[in-house]
Parts: sequence; structure tokens; C-alpha cells
Amino acid sequence: MDQAPEALLLRSDTAGVATLTLNRPQHYNALSLALLDALHDTIGRIARDDTVRVVVLAGAGKAFCAGHDLKELRSTRDRAYAEGIFRRCSEVMLALTRLPQPVIARVHGVAAAAGCQLVAQCDLAVSTTVARYATSGINVGLFCATPAVPLSRNVPRKQAMEMLLTGEFIDAQAALRYGLVNRVVEASALDAEISSLTAAIVAKPAAAIAAGKRSFYEQLHDGLDAAYAAATQTMVCNLLTDEVAEGIDAFMEKRKPRWPAS
Repeated sequence: MDQAPEALLLRSDTAGVATLTLNRPQHYNALSLALLDALHDTIGRIARDDTVRVVVLAGAGKAFCAGHDLKELRSTRDRAYAEGIFRRCSEVMLALTRLPQPVIARVHGVAAAAGCQLVAQCDLAVSTTVARYATSGINVGLFCATPAVPLSRNVPRKQAMEMLLTGEFIDAQAALRYGLVNRVVEASALDAEISSLTAAIVAKPAAAIAAGKRSFYEQLHDGLDAAYAAATQTMVCNLLTDEVAEGIDAFMEKRKPRWPAS
């Protein structure tokens, strides 16, 4: 087993399948800058590894991924720092799409905000019946502009806007209906379902899969870089407001936010 620095990201390879596990279970696998860096570096290595045919993205502990690390976002109101975090997150998302190998999200628990973004950005997603999904940044005053980029490319517009505007969770069956995930199974069947899907892909020619994936996104997502660049700036500006400062503080202090008067 390969481990990224500080074991924030675990890697396990079996029969052409590389499983990457977000490993901050005590923080619900929140995407700290260090974890984003580990993801970006590992994806880069996998892109050059011909022995890997499929990537599975998983989470340790109870959650798949709770989104960005709010304590880290709240640690400073420096614009360059905020830009660095959101830019790195966008780079990770783009790297997943540019990866020659298909990426499957293995969603066993909550996928919120940037965690929901990860699910939407993966090529495929398999969910347990108990997993829940939300673009919940708006609950702390931070509109999920960058998660909206892949969400709006997976989910019909009205459903995407409802998720973005309300921050409310949807269940796995709703995620299936919306097109956010491909399959929903009981938790006990999750790994078997993932294995079935990866086996079907591994059985196909690697070159055809890589070329097909590249072609699919080139024709479907023309302008993705520009979308992420614009959304990143939206999130940076939003993060640095008093509303978000209060929203994150309230979340960490487990109280209702006292929004500044408009």
C-alpha cells in the first residue's frame, strides 16, 4: 500500500484498480489544502502509470467527504490564501477529468459541498442507500460556485439550483433520479458493485477507454477551464465576506448564524 505524506490519502492497487481513500475520518474527510495537494500529486502519478486501468475514489470513516475544511478557510481572510485553496481544488477536479483512466466515486456516506463536487466530477459514482448529498455551503453563507460547475453538468438545472440555493440534503434515490450517481445499492453490496463495474472497464482496451474519455469531455465540456476560473473567483470573493465569517464561526460553535444586517 502506497501512502501520501502524513497518510492523508491512502492508495491501494489491485488487478489494475487503484483505490484512493481520503483519510481524514475525524474531520469527515474534509478537503484541507494538504489533502488536495496529495490528491493532485497522486492523480498525476496515476496518469503516467499504465498498470492502472480504473481509479476508485473512497472515503475513510463515516463520511465520503464533507467538503472544504471550514477551520482552514476561516483561519485567515487573506485573498491570496483563499485563491490558493480554491485554485488547487479546481486543479484537482480538472485532473480527474483529464486522467486517462475512468474514475469511480465509491460513496458510502455524506458527500457535501466540495465532497458533492467530487462525486459529480468523477466519471461514474456508486452509492449506498444511506449516502446523502448536498451543496451545503450556502448554509454558512458561501454559495457553492465551484461545486456548481460539475453539478450543473450532471444534474438538470432546476434540481441543481434547488440544491445550491437551499443547501438541503438529497437522499441516494434522488441522486440517482437526478443523474448524480449511476447505481444505488445496500452498504453490504457496495464493494461487489464497484468490483463488477471496474471489471467491466478493465476488460476493455485501455487505449480506447482513454481516447473515448478524452473525446467525451472535449465535446461535452468545452469551456470547463473558463468555468472553473470564474467560479474560483466567485468563491474567493464570497469567502472573504463578513457573512461567511459569521456563518463558519456559527457552524463550528454549533449555533445558528447571526447574519450581518444587509
